[in-house]
Amino acid sequence: MTANNNTFYLTTPIYYPSGKFHIGTAYTTVASDAMARYKRLRGFDVRFLTGMDEHGQKIEEKAQEAGLAPQAYVDDMAASAKQVWSVMDITYDDFIRTTEERHKKGVEKIFQTFLDNGDIYKGEYEGWYCTPCESFYTEAQLVDGNCPDCGRPVHKVKEESYFFNMKKYADRLLDYYENNVEFIEPESRKNEMINNFIKPGLEDLSVSRTSFDWGIPVPGDPKHVIYVWVDALSNYITSLGYGSDDDSLFNKYWPADVHVVGKDIVRFHTIYWPIFLMALDLPLPKKIFAHGFIMMKDGKMSKSKGNVVYPEMLVERYGLDATRYFLLRELPFGSDGVFSPESFVERTNFDLANDLGNLLNRTVSMINKYFGGEIPQLHGEATEFDAALQEVAKQTVEVYEQHMEKMQFSIVLSEVWALISRTNKYIDETKPWVLAKDETLKGQLATAMAHLAESLRMTAVMLQPFLPNAPKQIIEQLGLNEEALAWETLQSFGHIPEGTKVVSKGTPIFPRLEVEPEVAYIRDQMRGGAPEEVVEEIIEEVPDVPEISIDEFMKVDLRVATVTASEPVPKTSKLLKLQLDLGYEQRQVVSGIAEHYNPQELVGKKVVVVANLKPVKLRGELSQGMILAGEKNGYLTLAAVDEKLPNGAQIK
Repeated sequence: MTANNNTFYLTTPIYYPSGKFHIGTAYTTVASDAMARYKRLRGFDVRFLTGMDEHGQKIEEKAQEAGLAPQAYVDDMAASAKQVWSVMDITYDDFIRTTEERHKKGVEKIFQTFLDNGDIYKGEYEGWYCTPCESFYTEAQLVDGNCPDCGRPVHKVKEESYFFNMKKYADRLLDYYENNVEFIEPESRKNEMINNFIKPGLEDLSVSRTSFDWGIPVPGDPKHVIYVWVDALSNYITSLGYGSDDDSLFNKYWPADVHVVGKDIVRFHTIYWPIFLMALDLPLPKKIFAHGFIMMKDGKMSKSKGNVVYPEMLVERYGLDATRYFLLRELPFGSDGVFSPESFVERTNFDLANDLGNLLNRTVSMINKYFGGEIPQLHGEATEFDAALQEVAKQTVEVYEQHMEKMQFSIVLSEVWALISRTNKYIDETKPWVLAKDETLKGQLATAMAHLAESLRMTAVMLQPFLPNAPKQIIEQLGLNEEALAWETLQSFGHIPEGTKVVSKGTPIFPRLEVEPEVAYIRDQMRGGAPEEVVEEIIEEVPDVPEISIDEFMKVDLRVATVTASEPVPKTSKLLKLQLDLGYEQRQVVSGIAEHYNPQELVGKKVVVVANLKPVKLRGELSQGMILAGEKNGYLTLAAVDEKLPNGAQIK
């Protein structure tokens, strides 16, 4: 991603306030915030937008349920949303609400432009409508008679509507995809849009409704309100003053550098929004990045399942940094990831308390013990391990910058933790406690202490986009000021002045958690405080499984692949037809996982494939291999694969 005039404009979706925000919503926003913080560190003039989509039938119904007028309902929800983002320390520059006058005026102008240009015509809509998704679908698009996106029931709708002529721009959109290969990421999302929506033929889009009135009236025809996607998507430019008397922000920041969205709204951002912009004769955003979902072990988060996690609970008990770190480290950005209380506590203990926190405590303690609390000169008497640590630090910065531009936050953090691990290893290699016993080795001891302090400082600089508090705490304990956190200081190893005084006694920045009580606490909060159901323990017998030799096992060729497309196999409720990218070739595999996965949530997912299995036909469909999954007590999940493994990599 590059910026014009050193500006960087990024957006989250504007969230639909139909309920309290959970960690799935926080995930999108924290990831976007990390990118905004990073770009500011690099000297960019950043514009970071978030907000709320406050119109529509569902909001009208929610307000009625709450006994409130729609405006009062969304006012309460907006205040709640801003409170959550305050708790998460989200550094947004603007919070757009679609009920604001600045937005309404911009949308009215946009709709009128479409009318004037002949892109919109009046007709009658008859088809299937999903109220939660606020989307229309044809009969062919339904999955088992339900919404293809959320799986909920749909209902038949027939009403007068204005339509946008999508077909007019289909070829132009495909050309844009081909000429702008990084427009949609991950790439699998683009393949899904082309194969599932554009190539079969774009349907003209209903852009107004008459069955409710909570929205922006159509200019000159007020019995119609402007339907959600013209209204909602336009926020990215109305927030900049497009359509107003002052469009200076629009001229400065548009086109957006990146729209960050969840995979469930990819179609609207990569098909509808580009076409709307083409119709307005405006530049398209440079990138749409569609991330995956936070899943629970028993599927999607749901109050009925008692598995919803709210970010405020995690922050209040475990701190902001631990919460943000887990979201961005545990879950590969672009793919689905799984939240569990166990994994949250383990990440906090092993990565934050053990690796980083303990490294800081040991370093400050040794500098106090061996040098009276003053950091020695870096370039003194070298140890044989100094060059290796410096090289790892240099490489970490280079790899960090490469992956950060791709928004691969999990990979970035794994690289930073590789430096932390290497620094911990440096302590074991140099053995300061041994060097301290020999006065002739005092110079090497001094060099070792300086290297530890500098590695920690560089780590603190790189952690700033992710952890708002820990970097400042690290440099404070090292006796430094915030100038030591400037990104430019990463260009070379050694920016701590000799004689810098560390704190007399370091305070653990990440206290270690007691595993069992904290796991129980998180589970209790996920259930909303309801008492845990007592389940009688069942001891299972180990099944008698035939043994095989290592030679037999080595015949199995396991390969990493990415799902590029997924659809149900007709006339069966159990089979899905998957298109896989193995790096060296494309394959089709039929898998009996339809009862456990929706087709769309598999697209972009990394899987393990038995690549040398003899091809077979299942229900008339060719299956060239088998994907690995685990199943117990009726719960099935695909085998997890590290995102860093490229397609085609062999599992050994």
